[in-house]
Amino acid sequence: MKKKLFSFYVIAVIAMIIAACGNNKVQPVSINESTDTCETCNMAVADNQYATQILLKNGKSLIFDDIGCMYEWINTHKDEEIEAKFVRDYNNKKWILSDDATYVYNQSIKTPMAYNIISFQEKASAEKFVAKNEGSKLLTASDLADHSWKQNHDMLKKHGEEGHSNSEGTEKDGHSHSEQDHNSSH
Repeated sequence: MKKKLFSFYVIAVIAMIIAACGNNKVQPVSINESTDTCETCNMAVADNQYATQILLKNGKSLIFDDIGCMYEWINTHKDEEIEAKFVRDYNNKKWILSDDATYVYNQSIKTPMAYNIISFQEKASAEKFVAKNEGSKLLTASDLADHSWKQNHDMLKKHGEEGHSNSEGTEKDGHSHSEQDHNSSH
């Protein structure tokens, strides 16, 4: 009886170890609006649908206020080992792996650093947005690797006049930033 009980415990422990190994999915970290700043432009990061992040293989988490800032960082840090990239669904702010998202580019989409790209978990949601917003273009994660990542300077100028704003259009960090300030940080 003791031998059977011991065998049962050994099997249970092995099963728990195997189950635990299978649950080591990389997860995004929470954003702290009072302390987190964008790794690229050093602006405050709002916990909204524009926030993105990269988790490096060394365990470090990098936070960005705009998808464009994330890709600017990727393009200038090609030697870094990336474990995962996360973006947020434009509609519900849910974190999703960047490779699983569908993206929309439209020059009139207001994003924190005026890269004008938003992400969606479901391709159908992105297609619906494109259908309702003239001038929108559907993109995949692989399309982003070849995207030009140019900022909309007219929109940046408006950001500079109104202050760096979050999705509700209110000033995020209490400061007004000029176009020169935005450009000098990139």
